[in-house]
Amino acid sequence: MAAHLVLALDAPLMSFGGDMVDAYGVVRDFPARSMIAGLVANALGWDRADGDAHQALQARLIMGAARAREGQRIRDFQTAKLEAADQGWTTRGAPEGRAGGASTYDSPHIRYRDADADALVVVALRLDPAEQEPTLDQVAQALERPARPLFLGRKPFLPAAPLLAGRVEAATVPDALRAALALVCPQQAAPVRAQWPLGEGRVAHDRVAEWTDERHWPGGVHAGLRRVVLGRLAPQPAVQAEAQSKGPDTGGIGA
Repeated sequence: MAAHLVLALDAPLMSFGGDMVDAYGVVRDFPARSMIAGLVANALGWDRADGDAHQALQARLIMGAARAREGQRIRDFQTAKLEAADQGWTTRGAPEGRAGGASTYDSPHIRYRDADADALVVVALRLDPAEQEPTLDQVAQALERPARPLFLGRKPFLPAAPLLAGRVEAATVPDALRAALALVCPQQAAPVRAQWPLGEGRVAHDRVAEWTDERHWPGGVHAGLRRVVLGRLAPQPAVQAEAQSKGPDTGGIGA
């Protein structure tokens, strides 16, 4: 049995970015491994320049997710009128200008950005090896009192409730997700869609998929391929579960 932290990603809007196609910013159904690594790093107060630390954290991260509440997929149509003198800041920390001719500024810049509205996604995660820093306890403390504001995909997408919902003891990620669903949504009994790493267990009628959801942090690009299992899991209480205090209302998020 291993300790897993339970995260409840609950927000009016959230986005789990997928592969960008032209002007379309599509999203996936489950958070990327790189997103959860970045979320934890942000809570710990790490800087984006700490590429090696981010890379080591991502390599240790064993996680899965389940869509406890599907919500609704929406698409935002965005336009921006740019001028030759306009500049924007990049993740490289330097302004970026435009080099097009005069006619390239006649039309607005158009893009589409998808997001999930009113969804609830439960994440179970552990770190391997467990004894290295940051430890699971240190991550839990950082999520309870993050060094900076946390967001779910994009900076305007702020959580509606504290992200850390508790911790469970389980042998595998699917077992941890079953216990996490029972912890976060105690009134829910029906199986829900879930995703976890291949090698952590299988269920009936599941399927294996290949995902590119990791980031090469020192280089600042997304790269790598990993195999995951997509299936359905039903809530099941764990042998040991520790819920975080939610104040006077402890009926469970999304109940």
